[in-house]
Amino acid sequence: MDPIEVRLFTDGACSGNPGPGGWAYILEHIPTGKRKQEAGGEPLTTNNRMELMAVIRGLESLKRPCHVEIVTDSQYVAKGLSEWMPRWKARGWRRGKGPNSQQEVKNLELWQQLDALCSRQRVKCTHVFGHAGHAENEECDRLAVAAYQRWL
Repeated sequence: MDPIEVRLFTDGACSGNPGPGGWAYILEHIPTGKRKQEAGGEPLTTNNRMELMAVIRGLESLKRPCHVEIVTDSQYVAKGLSEWMPRWKARGWRRGKGPNSQQEVKNLELWQQLDALCSRQRVKCTHVFGHAGHAENEECDRLAVAAYQRWL
């Protein structure tokens, strides 16, 4: 696989679940070291939705196809991208056990948006532990929390 060109650090946060939520990303272009960051939020949402929005907004900001490493502390995002999404798609975006499962994937519109964005890139997903001293993850957390505080 080609070397990673871009690292996308992401995080989502919520005050209550549901409650006011924020998302944030830091996009690092590895060859030049240039960085871009952005954050936003919603007045009533869930933590999982904010975790997904951070990745979506980061991927949307890419100007061309490239090899992206997504770095997230969210097991929901990491497992969703690497394990669950291929099965969900094969089952018509349904989850659960058995071929006739009728449970719709939660946050379906966001997963489908993420799937479309990932199809334009070469994506690798790396899980890091949250609040464990990872500098970019900690910064994304600060940005996401600041983004939702305007609704408190």
